[in-house]
Amino acid sequence: MRVLQPTLSKVPWMLAALALVAGVLLDLFAPQPYTGLPLLAAAPLVAGATLSFRSALAVVCATCVVSVAVDLERARPATPLLVDLAVVGVIGVLALAVNRLIVRQGRDLAVARDVAEAVQRAVLPDPPREVGPLAVAAGYTAAQAEARIGGDFFAVLETPFGVRMIIGDVRGKGIPAVAAVSVAIGAFRQEAEYTSSLVTLGQRLDEALARAAARSDPVIATEGFTTALLAEVSADGEELSLVNRGHPPPYLVRDGQFVRLDPAVPQLPLGVGLDDIAPTGAAPVDVVRLSPGTSLLLVTDGVTEARDKRGTFYDPVASRHLHRPFGEPEALVDALAKDVGRWTDGAHEDDMAILVVTRRPPSPAA
Repeated sequence: MRVLQPTLSKVPWMLAALALVAGVLLDLFAPQPYTGLPLLAAAPLVAGATLSFRSALAVVCATCVVSVAVDLERARPATPLLVDLAVVGVIGVLALAVNRLIVRQGRDLAVARDVAEAVQRAVLPDPPREVGPLAVAAGYTAAQAEARIGGDFFAVLETPFGVRMIIGDVRGKGIPAVAAVSVAIGAFRQEAEYTSSLVTLGQRLDEALARAAARSDPVIATEGFTTALLAEVSADGEELSLVNRGHPPPYLVRDGQFVRLDPAVPQLPLGVGLDDIAPTGAAPVDVVRLSPGTSLLLVTDGVTEARDKRGTFYDPVASRHLHRPFGEPEALVDALAKDVGRWTDGAHEDDMAILVVTRRPPSPAA
């Protein structure tokens, strides 16, 4: 990930220097004594809050020297000179103490971030680049600052029934949603290996989330739900099956053309505590052909509900920047993420997950 605005590291030095120079000018040319003292004292404060300890110490020492030099230049008596030096020195010591506290808190925060990222990576590991006949790529942008994941999740798994995948969205976002994500991902990895039907797999996930909700806070249990899209690609890559539980529909992408795959019969999300619209065991499975070179694009509502300044929702089908061939799934993930960022001017009000699987062309006969 590129770090933007590298020149910002020079700003603290510029502010400290500006305060120091302004204080000197006021002390030299203003008619009243002590006019520049507040600005001279501000220089150590800025340095202590923004620079390293050694740099802040250098600014404090320089400010003390400058304060004495200005008073000598103005031929002030010893008492005002000592008052100026005492004020600048005391504020400088306080600035250095603040600097040490900030450094300590920064180290503690860095450790907490490392632990949180390790936990998050364990909950939502990166999918393999290749699974069966498919090439795989994924991307994630969390709405909560400094978080790698939030309420969105995805997984890809090779099973005896073909390559199965899931993308979903737990109600809520940020770290509090990670617990529900861990339940959904764990249940999917367990049940996808042994459940022959995608419909039954969805029911098993519903039961797992209901059990987890029953053990949680009553308010969370009654208000929580999870949208999910289950997909299965046959072992030969020819057939794609979909079960949509209240999730934004996926897209078939080929040669820059996007086709949205709306479900034949809408179904309720997981964990709402109600029976499915369709009778048990009769929920429809949408089946389409997946030709070589075709990609399946799965997204969360962080993509489809992204808005521009006018409040218009983002639609990849209508985008002018995506209608071109994508050789690899990574290229489509990157292009879509950049396009959404362009649409929203970089604002992310919700978690955004993108999963792309592309059926590789068959290997030439030996």
